[in-house]
Amino acid sequence: MTRFPRPDALAGAVAASVAALTLLVTLAWWRPRSILAVVLALLCVLLVMVAGVLVTEARQPRERPGDGPAEWPTPGIAGLGGVDADTLEALDSRSALRAVQERRRRTGGVSDR
Repeated sequence: MTRFPRPDALAGAVAASVAALTLLVTLAWWRPRSILAVVLALLCVLLVMVAGVLVTEARQPRERPGDGPAEWPTPGIAGLGGVDADTLEALDSRSALRAVQERRRRTGGVSDR
């Protein structure tokens, strides 16, 4: 079974832009006074949005599937100071959690309080 080749993002953006421009010219020239005008205008907006998304995809290409998993930044984990989920589960009492916080303050020498 063969797969259909995926069109280039830039080609899709050009096609969506041309279609949106065609609809816009049609609306300006024909000037329908019914629900058809609303439908054509919404379709024009949709095509412009699709073109914008495809231009963004062309600027920032996706990683290939064989490159491995993407590394996502995790700002919340950096603030924990190396405490994993098992340690947090073990620290269910307030006194144990307070002791870990005190130990952290003594090693760094800087406290936010």
